[in-house]
Amino acid sequence: MSVLSQLNVIQVSGLTQRVNTLEGSLTILSDINFSVKSGESVAIVGASGSGKSTLLSLLAGLDVASQGEVHLDGDALSTLDEEARAQLRAEKIGFVFQSFMLVQSLTALENVMLPAELAGDHDAKAQAVELLDKVGLSHRLGHYPSQLSGGEQQRVAIARAFIGSPKILFADEPSANLDSKNGHLIETLLFDLNKQNGTTLVLVTHDEQLAKKCQRIIHIEGGQLEKISEGGAANVG
Repeated sequence: MSVLSQLNVIQVSGLTQRVNTLEGSLTILSDINFSVKSGESVAIVGASGSGKSTLLSLLAGLDVASQGEVHLDGDALSTLDEEARAQLRAEKIGFVFQSFMLVQSLTALENVMLPAELAGDHDAKAQAVELLDKVGLSHRLGHYPSQLSGGEQQRVAIARAFIGSPKILFADEPSANLDSKNGHLIETLLFDLNKQNGTTLVLVTHDEQLAKKCQRIIHIEGGQLEKISEGGAANVG
């Protein structure tokens, strides 16, 4: 393995995704190629239906590509079965979703602890308390999702995503369901925690202003990689 490939925590080669419909085979993504360096922040942008969320699913190993390859921290995802991909996600990946995806029967503290507990981390509670303090929710540890505002629920989700210090964080429209004030707060928290932890951030968004906060922007149009441009953070840091 070359030094260059070791620096690339994500390597995408010839990635293509097709689905079968009543009208025949439909190509959602076609021959996508790019790489992401360790610690880099990258936005994936495109109109609704452009294929950006499908691309995120393939990068995270949540779905299997029809053709091509994704190397995630050196592992070729096509060579891993579903169980191995799940193990890889548990060890190296954090997620922040548009719809929060919190467990309604667990408190904020328990939601954040959950991934670390599943991984057998005996320090899960201490980590969760510290992360919830970082996102400004130390006074809401015992509250359930139904007792929290949308902004507070997304802050819990961000804390959960960073527990266990994941190498890569995938965020899918993390502020889309929030008002502008809470959305801005969530975005700031996401980038601040990302910088503090040295995590690689891959962010799917339709918001060009949010995308510009990343170092690079991958533009997807009609299932194809249209261009890769520099973001506003390209020369910062």
